Amino acid sequence: MIDPKDITIQFPCAYPIRVIGEHSETFVRDVVAVVRQHDETLTPDAVSLRQSKQGRYESVRITITATGEAQLKAMHTALMEIDEVKMVL
Repeated sequence: MIDPKDITIQFPCAYPIRVIGEHSETFVRDVVAVVRQHDETLTPDAVSLRQSKQGRYESVRITITATGEAQLKAMHTALMEIDEVKMVL
């Protein structure tokens, strides 16, 4: 069995994140704006969207270039400050 302490991420790397939140006119724009603050190399083709069946929730999947744990933690904190965000994975 692999000990989680033995798993390390080699930075920089492609790192997928998923942000789930309530659908609104500004949700995707706000999420992408926050992510772009932490990864200026973000391109539109790195972003994919999915809505729930009833359209109440949205999921934004973004693959960023992660440069370190500090970047990931700061981005997570900033994303959780968006009112519509329910979860960042």
